[in-house]
Amino acid sequence: MSALKPVRFVDVSLDGHFWRERLETVLTRTIPSQHVQLAKHGILESLTLPNPPPPLRIPRNQHNFTVQVFWDSDVGKWIEAASYALSHRRDDDIEAKIEAITDDLEKAQAPDGYVNCWYLQREPDKRWTNLRDNHELYNLGHLIEGGIAYFLATGRRRLLDILERYVEHVRKTFGPEPGQKRGYDGHQEIEIALIKLYHLTGERKHLDLAAYFIEERGRQPHYFDQEAIARGADPKAFWAKSYEYNQSHLPVREQTKVVGHAVRAMYMYSAMADLAAELNDAGLKRVCEVLWQDVMSSKIYITSGLGPAEANEGFTVAYDLPNDTAYAETCATVALIFWAQRMLHLDLDGRYADVMEQALFNNALTGLSRDGEQYFYSNPLDSDGSHSRWAWHSCPCCTMNASRLIASVGGYFLSAGKDEVAFHLYGGISSTVELNGTRVSLKETSTYPWSGSIAISVDPERAADFTLKLRVPGWASGATASVNGQTVDVGSATQNGYLSLKRKWHPGDKVALELPMAPERVYAHPAVSKDVGRVALKRGPLIYCVEETDNPGGTVQQLELPRDATIEATPRDDLFDGVVTLTAEGTRLTDNGWNGQLYRSDPPAREPVRLTAIPYFLWNNRKKGTMQVWLSEA
Repeated sequence: MSALKPVRFVDVSLDGHFWRERLETVLTRTIPSQHVQLAKHGILESLTLPNPPPPLRIPRNQHNFTVQVFWDSDVGKWIEAASYALSHRRDDDIEAKIEAITDDLEKAQAPDGYVNCWYLQREPDKRWTNLRDNHELYNLGHLIEGGIAYFLATGRRRLLDILERYVEHVRKTFGPEPGQKRGYDGHQEIEIALIKLYHLTGERKHLDLAAYFIEERGRQPHYFDQEAIARGADPKAFWAKSYEYNQSHLPVREQTKVVGHAVRAMYMYSAMADLAAELNDAGLKRVCEVLWQDVMSSKIYITSGLGPAEANEGFTVAYDLPNDTAYAETCATVALIFWAQRMLHLDLDGRYADVMEQALFNNALTGLSRDGEQYFYSNPLDSDGSHSRWAWHSCPCCTMNASRLIASVGGYFLSAGKDEVAFHLYGGISSTVELNGTRVSLKETSTYPWSGSIAISVDPERAADFTLKLRVPGWASGATASVNGQTVDVGSATQNGYLSLKRKWHPGDKVALELPMAPERVYAHPAVSKDVGRVALKRGPLIYCVEETDNPGGTVQQLELPRDATIEATPRDDLFDGVVTLTAEGTRLTDNGWNGQLYRSDPPAREPVRLTAIPYFLWNNRKKGTMQVWLSEA
């Protein structure tokens, strides 16, 4: 297992324009506007337990379920994102809002520590009777993560104390001892939160409870069957038809295929990777590796979207990756980033960092608009122009997932151990770490992802021996590097995707890394039927798409890219504060001469056009129109 640990985001300054702009947007627009929406839609009011309970804002669906049961989780995620913002810059108004939420939760908390506002207000006699569907532990998990973030940002413990009392109630309620429920969450999340609580407090009991929830999952007799029978329901009537939906179809150590709801799966695998690291559990690590390979070999979109199906918000079968109906939920990709970072720290293997980066720059960033107040829940790779962002959603999980990721993105750039520090991402950052007892200031300067020219200043307070590791992405063929102007043999010094520079470092040392960013074509496995005869465009970590706004004259689905066309990278300072587009000479199918016919024996005519592609994460930020990632190749 790797001895490296992520450098906390509060210890990493985002200096480059790309991430600084996204961070400022989240701090100044996204988080305040989300609080307005939480109030507008009754979510904050629900914390006060109004009596009598008001009518449901979101009616029960055909499965007798309303997403209001997990409103507490939306509050928890907002607190977490807002607290990350406070770690960057204190804000009295935001702190007052979190304190008001804390007041409500403190008043709502039952004498035994329980504090789920849906059940306390509407079904107090049904607590812990439907873990399969009703998210009690999931809600608690997100509240814990919010409470931890708020404590770390402000030093205020009151919210965390409330939640730790709730955790003690859970610890007494669940477990293998006589009189305890042998249950676990239907929507995994509590496990991640408990491991974070263990990291914060050092109390092993939190780690043990997380391990219990993971290890108990899927054992026979199946808890969700027993639970359904106890509440007078038929287990066979479960709407999802299979416990693959929530990954409880088998004990986790027996699972070899990624199935079911994508967000639940990614959260569970994140916790499993955490436990593998904390417990030095080689068996659990191997399970994670097998599941990772299953996703990467046949179940992930080129944008790092996960889950093609809306019906289960998740996975179907291998190579089922339709473009226009892709679900590819923003939350699932955010959770994939969590998992990838944890897998990365098991072995410091660059293939995990490659996926983490691709997910971050593509499907995850797409979920938040440029103005910071509009969102994507699903992320198709082909649109007829009808798909657009929304200001809120009846299930607003993706909103705060996007903001909490961006507000903490600095925590994904660096890791440090006793005598080594590793760069995983680039984009203009600075930080100070301690290596072999010496404080070392690091400053990385670049315009990444637009350019692969990276400069790193290494400034130890005194000369010191340590290793600087620089990720060389899998796409960066022909990377070069130098230290103080002296060329480094990148090939021989790179292992598992990381260039290792081990030496005695002196104040003022300079490292240069050049990552070639030639535009490239990408093809899908021929079993991905929807992409046969099609090609996608990529440059560096960015996947590109064509939008009708840049390619007027008809739907972009009529465009073709000849195989021999030269693709050029074109800087555009006039778009989105500066981007790099990809351009090429292509063709467009026309309807000239069809005269109202639907079919004919002659193929359609083609006309030459200049194709312009923009980074996928930027689509749907201007006029409405058609969009496509996979182009027909002529």
